[in-house]
Amino acid sequence: MKEIINTKIVKMDPDNLDYVIIKEAAQIINNGGVVVFPTETVYGIGADALNDTAVEKIFKAKGRPQDNPLIVHIQDVEELYDLSREVPENAIILAEKFWPGPLTMILYKKDILSDKITAGLSTAAIRFPKNKIALALIKESGKPIAAPSANTSGKPSPTEASHVIEDLMGKVDMIIDGGSTYIGIESTVVDVTGDVPMILRPGGITREDISRVLGKCDYDPAIIKSNEKIVPKSPGQKYRHYSPKAKVILYKGTLDNIAQRIVEDYDKFTQDGLRVGIMSTVQTEKYYEDKTTICVGDRTKPISISSNLFKDLRNFDHMGMDVILAEAVEEEELGKAIMNRLGKAASETIIV
Repeated sequence: MKEIINTKIVKMDPDNLDYVIIKEAAQIINNGGVVVFPTETVYGIGADALNDTAVEKIFKAKGRPQDNPLIVHIQDVEELYDLSREVPENAIILAEKFWPGPLTMILYKKDILSDKITAGLSTAAIRFPKNKIALALIKESGKPIAAPSANTSGKPSPTEASHVIEDLMGKVDMIIDGGSTYIGIESTVVDVTGDVPMILRPGGITREDISRVLGKCDYDPAIIKSNEKIVPKSPGQKYRHYSPKAKVILYKGTLDNIAQRIVEDYDKFTQDGLRVGIMSTVQTEKYYEDKTTICVGDRTKPISISSNLFKDLRNFDHMGMDVILAEAVEEEELGKAIMNRLGKAASETIIV
């Protein structure tokens, strides 16, 4: 019989912190409990990173594979030295430029971080988030907090508290509702243990951003693969992720060709009795006027797409769709991260 937890839900304005709630949440963390809190990327499900029993509760609540490492959240750059065996110059430069913010760095870990956190690896993923609620909670607890996305493993990541409630109600001790997240997709993960920084998961800080600071940065080939042979150094590398209940089909090509093929497939699936939704953009809404669509954002403003992506995948599920037809975006800057998430959510990709 599964244990049902009496989950407490509290609302908080990130710009007007309620320290009574922060103290209560920190006490839960320090007592080995689990708290969901907002960050600038997505909501995280957090526990004391130095307490293996507490960390195990994260895996249990999410249904997360044990070989999928967790990100450790800190609230001061100096904590890097407490958790890492060595802090290379590249890490220092990136921290100075992008922390606090949506950047996670992979460094060689100290033994203070157990194999539960790192999935048996010699490295750990560490991030200094920007959200004021997250920072206040980490500071008040006095502990680094392990916090993957606060969703059932494999589903779209949560960008609103309602998404967390849908997935984790009765599985965590507290959910702090801090409103919608800004970026909407998880942090960039960059491995700084080698000479050339390697992006293991694209996110809000782009390869172009890092290259402008360090002069060089590459993508790890694992970000475009999904198979059992990958030993993941970062969340999001090995397993299918971000998937709604509906089947997602991703279309790549010119906009005109994409729209034409989507219209054809929409009509075909509809004739077969399936409920079909189109994930359109501002630039393509005109092609789908008589069809069921959700406009995910503006192609000239990729942040508008990233902030809505997971929410809209969930919205299609709430509408009872069987199939979601999604348009590709340009794989430049933030578009690379958007396409990474869409690619992992999709069960089929069509080139037109």
